[in-house]
Amino acid sequence: MMTKEPMNPLSTLDEVRAVAARLRDRMRHDVIGRDDIIELVLISLFADGHVLLEDYPGSGKTTLAKALGHAFYDEGADANGIATFRRVQFTPDLLPSDITGVTIFDTATNGFTFRRGPVFASVLLVDEINRTSPKVQSALLEAMAEKQVTVDNVSHRLGELFFVMATQNPLDSVGTYPLPLAQLDRFLFKLTMKHIDPVSELQVLKTWGQPRQVMELPQVHRQEVVQGRALLREQVAVSQTVQQCLVDIATALRDTKRTRQGVSTRSLVQAIPALQTRALLKGRDYVSSDDIEALAFPLFAHRMELMPGVQAELLIKDALRGPIEKLSRSTLGAP
Repeated sequence: MMTKEPMNPLSTLDEVRAVAARLRDRMRHDVIGRDDIIELVLISLFADGHVLLEDYPGSGKTTLAKALGHAFYDEGADANGIATFRRVQFTPDLLPSDITGVTIFDTATNGFTFRRGPVFASVLLVDEINRTSPKVQSALLEAMAEKQVTVDNVSHRLGELFFVMATQNPLDSVGTYPLPLAQLDRFLFKLTMKHIDPVSELQVLKTWGQPRQVMELPQVHRQEVVQGRALLREQVAVSQTVQQCLVDIATALRDTKRTRQGVSTRSLVQAIPALQTRALLKGRDYVSSDDIEALAFPLFAHRMELMPGVQAELLIKDALRGPIEKLSRSTLGAP
């Protein structure tokens, strides 16, 4: 049996940090050498966003998603058909109903009933999202944006804690359908999972096949994350100068001749809770320039269409320079 912490209403930022620490411990227990990725996944989770992982086969993406999904419990949600974790392998012959669910005729009741698809989960791992048709890819858009799916003109609500981790192989492009910018914009972060360092890789080999003692690591009630999201929105300050800094960065990325299309307003809106979450995890109750510099690349790089030969990292660094300097001057002497 896994250890379950009692569900108590959260009221302080320290309690939210404690919830994040429990999730971090469980993921680090199962996934070795991915501390930076785990931190960004946590930020996306508490920011109510979704993550696109660009990785190589066998890099631990499924293990990471399972570790996160199995860290939650909520008997009420389970009874309502919301699983903690589901995995879907996207293939060329997949249909939208394979994701959202389908209405079937029940001979026992002599009526139609809705059979839920795998999208009804707290953590949904979508493997190789670019391996299926745009019609199936778009089936996720409504779920990711509005936390609901519509089948036969009837809308069905998903759980409050709905988190998508999608993957795609950066090298294998045969038989794939690249995600359009409109869909990429739905993901808070696009993360690149490189090979882990040799020390961590050796640790994986040493511990392979050994029993993993997870019962000592407490699970997290799904409502704790939902409450944590609300608390950090209310209690982590975002100054007007930080908001102006984000607008200035977006303007710089749009006005440069090195981009065909800059970042959207949606990306700035989604950036706010992400910055608040990072500030929370760093022990602060206010967003600083450090948070913007740390998250700018995973926030904005995948949302732009660049001119040939332009490197996103260098472009974002150039766009940050002026706004960050202006923000630092305006907050000089702030606590």
